[in-house]
Amino acid sequence: MQNHTADIEDLKHIHLFASLDPRQLERVQRSMVVLHLEESQTLFEQGQRAERFYYVSEGQMKLFLLSPNGDEKVVEIIKAGHTFAEAVMFMETHRYPVTSQAIMPTTLLSFDSNVYLALLRESPATCLRLLGGMSMRLHWRIKEIDELTLQNATYRLVHFLIHELPPELEAGEADLRLDTPKNIIASRLSIKPETFSRILQSLARDGLLQVEGATVHILDVQRLRNYSAG
Repeated sequence: MQNHTADIEDLKHIHLFASLDPRQLERVQRSMVVLHLEESQTLFEQGQRAERFYYVSEGQMKLFLLSPNGDEKVVEIIKAGHTFAEAVMFMETHRYPVTSQAIMPTTLLSFDSNVYLALLRESPATCLRLLGGMSMRLHWRIKEIDELTLQNATYRLVHFLIHELPPELEAGEADLRLDTPKNIIASRLSIKPETFSRILQSLARDGLLQVEGATVHILDVQRLRNYSAG
């Protein structure tokens, strides 16, 4: 851990701080530290007191729960350019509801929740921006619950692959590199790893894609999109 000297302009690109004025951004910067995590290093554990929230500068983090028998359920994968744990500052208990661990070597910017809460009291625009972001996450979470409970495993995997493609890519071929380990993606989609592999093999037999290591070569983007549409 060390003090971070990120430029004020860099902080403006983080959506939580976009509405802050230069004086407020300086306060955020003074409370900020950078964390370098190794692969599989734990940042915080479920139930631990929550005093900070985070921005992924490089790498990836996973948020997960452990079942009573020790099985891990990944609830979210946080990639570079995204924040996490900011909603906890509004919870009554102020304790992290999940465990957070680095998927790969990862650099985080860590922010003091109390400093940010003080800024929210001064900035209605920032409050509205934060509420908008949380509302969007809630919308996607409800949509995800629908997909996990009403759709089969093949649909969930195909939908994931499509979501990883550029939205403007509607036809032709595409190479998609899975930079997140397949077992973590499988857990995120509530699919057993062996089922995940079988579905990829089935899609390959159907001529939709080819798999080479961590790269998925999609042979026909339009067919895959139609497959997802049912």
